[in-house]
Formats: sequence, C-alpha cells, structure tokens
Amino acid sequence: MATKAVEKRQKAEVDPRDEPSAEWGWHGSFPKATRIAGWFSAIVLFLMIYNNHENDTENVWLIGLGVGLIILLLIDLKRRRTAWRR
Repeated sequence: MATKAVEKRQKAEVDPRDEPSAEWGWHGSFPKATRIAGWFSAIVLFLMIYNNHENDTENVWLIGLGVGLIILLLIDLKRRRTAWRR
C-alpha cells in the first residue's frame, strides 16, 4: 500500500563503542599527510646511512626499510590512480 508521506532513509549509525570518534562526528584519516610522512621517513632513512657505523649491518637495514617503504608508497600511488576503474 503506497503512502504519500516521504519516508526518510535511515542513515547508517556508527556505534561509539566501535569507533569512539563517532561521538564528536568525525572518524576519517589523513591520506595526504600520511603519504608526505611516508616520503619524509624514506628520505630520513637514506640520510641516516651517512653516520658513524661500526659495520654495514645498519646500512643493510636502513636501505631495506627505505626501499620497502618506497615500494609501499608506489603501490599506494598506483592504487589511487586506478581506483576509479574498479
């Protein structure tokens, strides 16, 4: 049976126990700041190579972590560029 009254769609309620920030109305992220911090961290890791190290073990870890971080940032860049195709 059809009615003339307009029914409002119920919006999805977020339980404050699941996401505490829902009480004050925001529960998002900082995607641009996260990417900037990622690139900054990768650069700092590579700059830390020029330090007084006893052996090259530290350099292997710094290079490995820096390259790993850059790979993750490039994957994120590709995912953002092709997100509209999904």
